[in-house]
Amino acid sequence: MPSSSPDIVVTPDRGIRVGITRRRFLSWTGAAAALAFTPGLLADTTASSGAMRPGGDLFGLGVASGDPLPDGVILWTRLAPNPLARGSGMGADIVDVDWEVAADESMRRTVRWGRARATPAAGHTVHVDVRGLAPAREYFYRFTAGGARSAVGRTVTAPVGAATSMTFAHASCQSWADGFYVAYADMAAHAPDVVFHLGDYIYEKPIHRGGGARETAEMPESAARECLDLDDYRDRYALYKLDPHLQAIHRTSPFVCAFDDHEVDNNWAATIPEDGMPVPDFLVRRAHALRAWWENTPVRLTPRTPGADIRAYRRFRYGTLAEFNVLDTRSHRTDQPNGDGDTAQNTATADRRHTILGSTQERWLLDGFDRSPARWNVLAHQTTIADLARDDDGVRAVSMDGWSGYEASRTRVLEGARDRGVSNLVSVVGDIHRNVVADLRTTYRNESPTLGVELAATSIASGGDGEDSDRSDRALKAASPHVRFGNAQRGYVLNRVRPDRWEAEFRVADSIRSPDESLHTRAVVTIAHDQPDVDVV
Repeated sequence: MPSSSPDIVVTPDRGIRVGITRRRFLSWTGAAAALAFTPGLLADTTASSGAMRPGGDLFGLGVASGDPLPDGVILWTRLAPNPLARGSGMGADIVDVDWEVAADESMRRTVRWGRARATPAAGHTVHVDVRGLAPAREYFYRFTAGGARSAVGRTVTAPVGAATSMTFAHASCQSWADGFYVAYADMAAHAPDVVFHLGDYIYEKPIHRGGGARETAEMPESAARECLDLDDYRDRYALYKLDPHLQAIHRTSPFVCAFDDHEVDNNWAATIPEDGMPVPDFLVRRAHALRAWWENTPVRLTPRTPGADIRAYRRFRYGTLAEFNVLDTRSHRTDQPNGDGDTAQNTATADRRHTILGSTQERWLLDGFDRSPARWNVLAHQTTIADLARDDDGVRAVSMDGWSGYEASRTRVLEGARDRGVSNLVSVVGDIHRNVVADLRTTYRNESPTLGVELAATSIASGGDGEDSDRSDRALKAASPHVRFGNAQRGYVLNRVRPDRWEAEFRVADSIRSPDESLHTRAVVTIAHDQPDVDVV
């Protein structure tokens, strides 16, 4: 059966505000009223009407799978015969979509099948939670609707018990206008067991009518302006999902998706927008944005959580080999201290009331450490835990948007992991548009023991062509002795995990200005079991 629409709630978490911030704050009464009386928030708001209009491939936005379990996986597709038109050419039709899962790529040994419904209320997307599969198995799937048949996708279920190895990729930040997704073509050739996408799947900002580095005018009309409502965000996902390299990796491997800021608004923090939009208006925008994120990603829904539109933090276990804690560092945080740029740490960043996870998610994470049977315990999230410091005219400056601005949260999580006997702690992140390997420590301003390793993956495309070592890379290395490796090219990280070691291969491209560019290995970082240190080759 298809999953239902996401639980969208309006209950505020009053514990996430600390003091008076730099941004406009209205009363919660006004905010709740704005959500309650916003037409179409929980229903279809598409501008299209009437019947489906004929056009191109009904499955032109591809297929995907995600959130793998030992016995199941989410299957996804979105019907869009005219993907760049408002409403993707689907009108108000409700369409039956048949799905099937097979043990072979030729789809002859079918093991599961059924029918879902693609509705205008869900943007004509389909989420099917397939269960009854075998663990650690490769499966294939496809959809059929309206006389059309989708491409065949591959997926992989998670193992149980003593798994001996797994491969996964982690990636983020794919600004469509900044270049081509050649990293995904390379990733698909390696066919990892799972891909962790750690945020900025789309960018909400306007796109130049020339298509930026892609030099094309083939875009939705809404691409020229910033996304504000549900239709705008749906349009933007359609544009991104037309990319053939992105479709290839979705067909090849299941994804576990997390959102960061640009799925909604740059550097947003819980109820606080970037640019002073009134809070009631921003809450409506955020709900629309996260609904569009749910519609367009192969995610399994979780019970509603007060203070968040979608409970996005969740946990994935790969036998006793690895446990992945997928975090949400946007929905529950307090406002960034000292603004959201790079400044010195001070009493505001040390304030124990400031939080990047919120109290409920933080307890969930620490309780999970208590129960984890895994050899490797992984934090899969958005922004770096490590201080990536730079000397700014004699001032040690760090990002206020990452964990460096929330020092008490960092200390509680890292010391909590240590106190619970977590010896193999690895943080995998994105966001910063550069590759960085760093020590995990509770503080970086004095001697503090290393409690784990952080692997930050560069962007897929955001920032355009990079270079092996740019000015920022050199500056952070000079001021951050805990940084073990850095690089400023585009690409991703391919991880091979075994009981005795973790190998992280940093795959990078010299250029992303052509869809035919290739990637190469810039470095391989090895982490040995029970040794929070790295070897870089």
